[in-house]
Amino acid sequence: MDKLSAEQRHKNMAAIHSKDTKPEMIVRKGLWSRGFRYRLNSPKLPGHPDLVLKKYRTCIFVNGCFWHGHNVTIKGETLNSECCKIPHTRREFWLAKIKRNQERDIATQKRLAEMGWHCITIWECELKPSKREQTLKSLAFTLNKIWLEEHAVIGKPYPKLEEEDSGLMAAEEQA
Repeated sequence: MDKLSAEQRHKNMAAIHSKDTKPEMIVRKGLWSRGFRYRLNSPKLPGHPDLVLKKYRTCIFVNGCFWHGHNVTIKGETLNSECCKIPHTRREFWLAKIKRNQERDIATQKRLAEMGWHCITIWECELKPSKREQTLKSLAFTLNKIWLEEHAVIGKPYPKLEEEDSGLMAAEEQA
């Protein structure tokens, strides 16, 4: 049984926000310290991604394991996972809510992919102190790989500079 009154529970749940969460702040600080620059919660893109790296055409979603059902399969009956425990009270309500969130996440990422954006999801459990540094290194590696793949000219040699016979080189001084 819930130890809080309905009014207290409402107040607690209303205090939970979707922006500037602790996991999101960890990712933001980790990216900023590695030299990545981003925009927050872009209203121009579907789903208002937590972080948008326009240079990399990448959207990053930092998801809470409970709210987005990390490793929870609702139709296949795998309900609890290591990082996400479904409450026993009002279980059907929570299962329906998590399922709607998962479906919305998939639809949003499909729309972004159709627009040419890469989507990366980072889960709250991947940012625990024991896994945090590896997760942030992996994220930086992935972003750099995306940038290189998008900017590489495959199959073409590097352009050669044409030497001018009559012109002076930039570093040369005129006599």
